[in-house]
Amino acid sequence: MKNTNIIKRLESRVHSYCRDFPEIFTKAQGAILENDTGERFIDFLAGAGALNYGHNNPVLKKKLLEYIESDGITHGLDLATEAKRKFMETFESLIMRPRDMEYKLQFTGPTGTNAVEAALKIVRNVTGRQTIVSFTRGFHGVTLGSVAATGNSHFRDGCGIQPQGTVFMPYDGYMGDGIDTTEYLDKMLTDGSSGLDHPAAVIVETIQGEGGVNVASYDWLRSLEEVCHKHDILMIVDDVQMGCGRTGTFFSFEAADISPDIITLSKSLSGYGLPFSLVLLKPELDQWKPGEHNGTFRGNNLAFVTAMAALEHYWCDKKFSNDVKRKGQIIRNHLEKLVSDDSEGILSTRGRGMIQALDCKTGELASMITATAFEKGVIIETSGSDGEVIKFLMPLTITDEQLNQGLCIIEESVQEVMGSMSSRISSEIEIEIESELEIGVMT
Repeated sequence: MKNTNIIKRLESRVHSYCRDFPEIFTKAQGAILENDTGERFIDFLAGAGALNYGHNNPVLKKKLLEYIESDGITHGLDLATEAKRKFMETFESLIMRPRDMEYKLQFTGPTGTNAVEAALKIVRNVTGRQTIVSFTRGFHGVTLGSVAATGNSHFRDGCGIQPQGTVFMPYDGYMGDGIDTTEYLDKMLTDGSSGLDHPAAVIVETIQGEGGVNVASYDWLRSLEEVCHKHDILMIVDDVQMGCGRTGTFFSFEAADISPDIITLSKSLSGYGLPFSLVLLKPELDQWKPGEHNGTFRGNNLAFVTAMAALEHYWCDKKFSNDVKRKGQIIRNHLEKLVSDDSEGILSTRGRGMIQALDCKTGELASMITATAFEKGVIIETSGSDGEVIKFLMPLTITDEQLNQGLCIIEESVQEVMGSMSSRISSEIEIEIESELEIGVMT
């Protein structure tokens, strides 16, 4: 690492991102990060989806500074504050009412995993059942309740105890094309001898970001909702990473025309990278006793301010949503070109809106490409079971110029790495052939 001796010496080994991006970052604006020597990087990571509106968004920053200068409430537990009231009014008028949505708003501790924990608690309390159905390759957090619903063994192994209370079912496409895995779930629920206890709820991501950008079809999501209704099971949509515009609509499930019983939001909800989480629950499910799920930092007032500003500026009409879809197509076009130029048939692409993926089949190849891209000035991460998927998660507000520049760097990195690997493989084959020939001569 460069200039990071104090971090290497004092910070826990659990740190991860600074291993892949060994720089000291000092400034950021929009989709650009700058290190302590003035070198600039295009950000295709966006705080793992927490910076949909970019770094230090000027519209949101102005509102935040005005609030701080006015001595507005910074910390208030769950007291009624002006910032909370205004956010709730704005969220209802710009998000819920136009979509004919009726939900209660629960402000949990400021992380996505805390929102998931609250959702899992309330469905168990309301139904009196314990089992939660989650899906293969799903990611819902790393605290004990949410990690039990997370598929990746890397996170589950960190618990120290066996995660409990969750049964995993195959996600859309997990069993291959043409297999509707909701039919399998329905069969398991219908058969009293399947061994599956009647669940309280299913929890699902419409697109599995950490799991490798696996995209559930709208038909599959509608079928899943039908199975839930048929068997009296609640449906939780975890929109922590894919919500707040990432797919082109505020909620990732809007085009599927489903109505989840519970929705979890976090990451880009504040709009400014400030910690903020929210659980939307159908009114009849709001059966909490006062303070039953609490937290010292629930309802971040500074985040209320920036979140309201983001809603007012970006979600007052369709312009921003349409622009996200347009940029998403630009990304997809670049990735499809990379796939078509791949004579070995290794690469593939998938995604929706401004969450796109380049599947490299192996973690080694994907990590080599992202490392090369970082050397050339783009910050981008991998995901998937073995880190084999390059995940495109840039700010939604990135300019076309920055977007195309970053995508060209990715293209150069892919060509450079795959060209190098091809040359290496050819050399290894030549050496092997020469060795075999020498052995033949000797015999």
